[in-house]
Amino acid sequence: MQSKFKALSLSYKNAPVEIRELVSLDDTAIRSLLTKLKDFFSLTDTLILSTCNRTEVYYSHELDLSTEIIKLVGLEKGLPNTIAYLEYFDIFQDDRSAINHLFRVAMGLEAQVVGDMQISNQVKRAYQASADMEMAGPFLHRLMHTIFFTNKKVVQETQFRDGAASVSYAAVELIEELTSNTHQPRVLLVGLGEIGEDVAKNLVYLTGAKIKISNRTYAKSQTLALEYGFEAIPFEDSFEAMKEADVIISSVMKSEPFITKGLVSTFDIKSYKLLVDLSVPRSIDTAVEDIPGVLLYNVDNIRSKASETLSQRTAAIPQVEQIIEENINEFYDWKKEMMVSPTINKLKNSLEQIRKEELERYLKNADTQQFDIIDKITKSMMQKILKVPVVQLRAACKRDQAEEMIDIINDLFDLEKQQDSKKA
Repeated sequence: MQSKFKALSLSYKNAPVEIRELVSLDDTAIRSLLTKLKDFFSLTDTLILSTCNRTEVYYSHELDLSTEIIKLVGLEKGLPNTIAYLEYFDIFQDDRSAINHLFRVAMGLEAQVVGDMQISNQVKRAYQASADMEMAGPFLHRLMHTIFFTNKKVVQETQFRDGAASVSYAAVELIEELTSNTHQPRVLLVGLGEIGEDVAKNLVYLTGAKIKISNRTYAKSQTLALEYGFEAIPFEDSFEAMKEADVIISSVMKSEPFITKGLVSTFDIKSYKLLVDLSVPRSIDTAVEDIPGVLLYNVDNIRSKASETLSQRTAAIPQVEQIIEENINEFYDWKKEMMVSPTINKLKNSLEQIRKEELERYLKNADTQQFDIIDKITKSMMQKILKVPVVQLRAACKRDQAEEMIDIINDLFDLEKQQDSKKA
């Protein structure tokens, strides 16, 4: 089993949205990158997470592959001189720090809006992609299920996930504040991917607003509109709807701006028009800010207005961190046991081979009853002989001395030599 778990992370903490959108990976790009990592480096325990706030790669390997992985990301995105972006990445080269970082990300501790509930689903999908491509071994399977269990415990035992303080909700809070003096503000939401759908769910709290939603798949718009009491419009009508909207929320995934300065300049803006860009890469041209009356916000400059919820979540952080630490320690206990399992199995096999050879040597003329009795006695003896070294190995795990004990038992029972002789 690989034990050298590592990670590299580009997030909103070190990289502005201009950089994040350059390296952002969609599902197709993630699958392609996983394939390259498997083919080039024979990686198994690998996870790629890419959201509007971060792009991260977790992997197990003896060597630090950070530079090579960043080059592959650049190759996938068609970026020249990708190493120039190395400064924006945080590198975690030992498995404890990489594992701790993944736990913190999955729990929402590293989210731009602390406790963001979307991240746990994004991590699950990243894990599913790895599992589907056979890029998850026993180590990653166990690690991810420990994370899912930890997340459940955080939800059940703390106030960290109470309320709705995701980026999507933060956007709705911002809209509510900026339209407070507008009677029945007209809101248009375009794009109903994960973030867009979450925005739609939170727009129900925007009392008095007239809300229209649009998506490339019209059926999805209709379903959500029916559920939340909105108006669904066909995607091809969304540009016309933008003209009359006071607020336009764009969550459209495109490689180039969906809403351009040229388009917005055709609007008759009598007082203001608020544009909220929740896409990475950005779907609204930043040049629209040059147009009088236009206010533009993106994922970097949206600030959470859910102060009470965030206050509760912030207060719960020490409790969340304690739960994380406890579960990481439990995971390491399992990891250490897995480290000694091969030695335990080799010792069992070695003693069993000796037992069988001696039975065959001395009981050639024994009848069935005699053989069964002696076979049972010798099996019992072997189990008792095994008990002490097995207990000592597991105790050594607890003391972080497993490697030393493995070497002692290998030398004492000459396990490596016996293993080589079996192969021969």
